[in-house]
Amino acid sequence: MGFGNYSHAAHEALLRDRANLPQQQVFAQRNCHPLMNPKGVRLRESRDSDDHPKSLGMVFALDVTGSMGSIPRLLATQQLPNFMKILMDCQINDPQILFMAIGDAVSDNAPLQVGQFETTAELMDQWLTWSYLEGGGGGSGEESYELGLYFLAMHTEMDCMVKRNKRGYLFMTGDEHPYPVLSRHIVEAVIGDNLDEDISCEEIVAEVQKSYIPFFIIPDHARARRCERRWRDILGDHVLCLDDPVDVCFVTAGAILLNEKRVSDKKELADVLCKAGMPTARQSSVIRSLTPFAEVVFNARY
Repeated sequence: MGFGNYSHAAHEALLRDRANLPQQQVFAQRNCHPLMNPKGVRLRESRDSDDHPKSLGMVFALDVTGSMGSIPRLLATQQLPNFMKILMDCQINDPQILFMAIGDAVSDNAPLQVGQFETTAELMDQWLTWSYLEGGGGGSGEESYELGLYFLAMHTEMDCMVKRNKRGYLFMTGDEHPYPVLSRHIVEAVIGDNLDEDISCEEIVAEVQKSYIPFFIIPDHARARRCERRWRDILGDHVLCLDDPVDVCFVTAGAILLNEKRVSDKKELADVLCKAGMPTARQSSVIRSLTPFAEVVFNARY
C-alpha cells in the first residue's frame, strides 16, 4: 500500500470541521472494523512507487485503553497534519503511515487493530478514525504492547528495509508495562499464528528492531512514574516522556529529525518545529521531552 500523494491542505480540511465534535462522533466504531482485524493477515506492506521512490514506513501504535484515547483524538482532530508538514518541510518526502490500536488481550474484545500503510491524507485519516476506542484494559498495570510488536515484526514488510536496508519508525504510545511474556495461545487467538512456545517481550523487541527504530511515548510525567523504568530497561534512550499529550506530534516528528540528522542542535530543532506550526508556548516542553534522546544523538556524532 502507500500509493497516491499527500496534501497538507486536504488534511487540514478533513480536520477543520471535527475539532469540537464529541469523541464518539470522530471515532464511531463500536467494535473492531473488519478491515482492521489482524486475524489471518499475512502482511501489511509499505512499497515504493513512481510517485514515492524512497518510501519510509512509519507506525503509530496507539494505546486506546482508558484515558490513552486522548492521543488518537488529538491526532484525528488537530495534530497529524503538523506531523506531516514537519516531515515534508525537512525533505522526508515519502512517509507512509500505518495506524495500529492496542488494548489488552486478557480482557478486551479488540486487543489489536491494524490499518494499512498509507500516503494520502484521506486514507491515513480513514484508518485512524476506523480505530475502535474500546477504552478497556484489565487493570493489572499491563497492556498487550508486546502483541502489537509481534505483529509488526512478523507481519509487515517495507521497501525501505527490503531495498535500502533502512529501518522504518515505530512510535508506540502507552502508560503501562508490557506483559513479560506473549502467550502462544493469545497469538493464535488474535492473529492466527501457531507458535511452538511463548515468547518473551525482550525477544519480540529484538525482532522488531531489525526492521524498525522503535520509540515508546508516555503522555505525561505522572504516568511515567509507573512505567518509564520498565520501558527504559527495554528500549533505553528511545523512551520519550511528554509534559502533556498535546505535544505528541511535535515530539515524534522531532525524534525523526534528530535520528535522520536533519538538525544540528536543539536550537535548530526548535526553529524547524516552530516554523511548521508548533505553538511558542509548547517549545520548552517539546524540547525538554526530546533532550535526553537529542543528547545521545549529538554525542554520537562527535
